[in-house]
Amino acid sequence: MLQRIDLVSPPRERFADPTPLGLVGLAIGCAALVPVAFGWSVTPDALRTAAWFCLLFGAGCQMLAGVMSFLNHNLLGGTLFTAFAFNWTWNYVALAGIAGGFRPDAHVLLAVDVTMLVVFVVFTWAFGFHAKLLFVFLLDIDVLQLAKILRDLTGVAAFGTMLAVTTVALAAIALWIAFGLVMNPTLGRPVFALGGPLYRAPAKPGFDPALRLRLFEVLYDHFREHAFTPLAVDELRQRVANAAAGRDLLPDLAYLGELGALVLEPGAGGGAGAPAEVRLTARGIDHYEQVALGKLESPRGRIA
Repeated sequence: MLQRIDLVSPPRERFADPTPLGLVGLAIGCAALVPVAFGWSVTPDALRTAAWFCLLFGAGCQMLAGVMSFLNHNLLGGTLFTAFAFNWTWNYVALAGIAGGFRPDAHVLLAVDVTMLVVFVVFTWAFGFHAKLLFVFLLDIDVLQLAKILRDLTGVAAFGTMLAVTTVALAAIALWIAFGLVMNPTLGRPVFALGGPLYRAPAKPGFDPALRLRLFEVLYDHFREHAFTPLAVDELRQRVANAAAGRDLLPDLAYLGELGALVLEPGAGGGAGAPAEVRLTARGIDHYEQVALGKLESPRGRIA
């Protein structure tokens, strides 16, 4: 039976990206708060209605998005969504409680709001490494949180208006990002632009497979013409010169030989050192046909 060979690790994601779900829930929760924030409707029924939307959409969608992000190994998104979900749960408790006569303690609220502002500022910095619009999204949350703190400290109505305006802006930005994540891949073009990273972290050294893939390509072409007749290493070196970019082939040839993908033939003297000729093994041929040519993706390519 032919053994399937995986060149890279399997995908880490267990679910589809839950970010659009969390953002849509956030936008609906914000929409429910707009009439209250602008003072258009502050009756007990309005507060209770807004409270339920905060619980179901603001908290519910973001909690689900946060848990799924964690399961997808997305630490940043999972932390933000889950923490924000509990904040929306508090919005439900506060609004429903105020509608029934409950008044949260101002000192406790101030301490929590200041702490949350610190958290959101750090997250704003972190999201700048991912996309400009995500940075703007978190920056709007920072301004919203600051306006809330200043309104409660000073009682100035202008800060209440700022809070309401940033709530509307937060809903609009959340919907734009959600639409971009869903529609851009569907349409095949960036209709809802998200922008690239605002700044980038220092690049980490990584593995470049170009040389090894080129080695396989040349040796496979040689196999198709000459079967298992070895190819001279000097000729191989000339044919992969662009991919090698001056690198010595010996380490890669030795590795692939140890892996069982290549047979390294010694020179005429038979001594140790650099090989004089090289050819693919049957395992190496299977490896290249699976990874580069999609051998197992077609029913005609499966061997049992």
